[in-house]
Amino acid sequence: MATQADQQAQSGTGHQEVNHKSLLQSDALYQYILETSVYPREPEPMRELREITANHPWNLMCTPADEGQFLNMLLKLINAKNTMEIGVYTGYSLLATALALPDDGKILAMDINRENYELGLPVIEKAGLAHKIDFREGPALPVLDQMIEDGKFHGTFDFIFVDADKDNYLNYHKRLIELVKVGGLIGYDNTLWNGAVVAPPDAPMRKYVRYYRPFVLELNKALAADPRIEICQLPVGDGITLCRRIS
Repeated sequence: MATQADQQAQSGTGHQEVNHKSLLQSDALYQYILETSVYPREPEPMRELREITANHPWNLMCTPADEGQFLNMLLKLINAKNTMEIGVYTGYSLLATALALPDDGKILAMDINRENYELGLPVIEKAGLAHKIDFREGPALPVLDQMIEDGKFHGTFDFIFVDADKDNYLNYHKRLIELVKVGGLIGYDNTLWNGAVVAPPDAPMRKYVRYYRPFVLELNKALAADPRIEICQLPVGDGITLCRRIS
């Protein structure tokens, strides 16, 4: 039976469509990574949710499978227990996180669209992971401001993943740096932004890529200059920048 990857290859879509976020120049090389290292080890709930999301009209928003695998291993390596996710969509990266956390681990998950989250919720519930997730519908900034005002959440998060409105990434960072613990990690997704960060300003771009490009450039510049963090920008998916809080 043909795999989803085989069907994509035959249709000529490759990773420009569902998995377009890879910055590898060869579709065949990216497909090799997926078929050899990612799909064979992908937990069944993640495979199921990935295939559900592939049929959604906004499937380009889904975290790529190789990035989901990376996040899952990273969380295990740092022994994360208390985490946050801003921007959930159908919950693929959320599920990768929930699978990595211990049974008493917690994820504060925020998104402006509960309907998308509920597409993936049955898979999360079937996997027995729903008890780890505190989902909040609505903008994240007011929630973060309230947490900071309360005072008891400062330095309490082991890991925070941000994959939401790029024009607010710096606003998130100003708050999240107070909430993540010293030695903890913040991951900002899409920091290579379809390669647009190095494209000439007059290069052909999709409208949304052009609109958010200045915000991504501003974020990257600010993170590189922030003395409170160590950073590592990785060409996984559409680019993910890991920030380790050091002070």
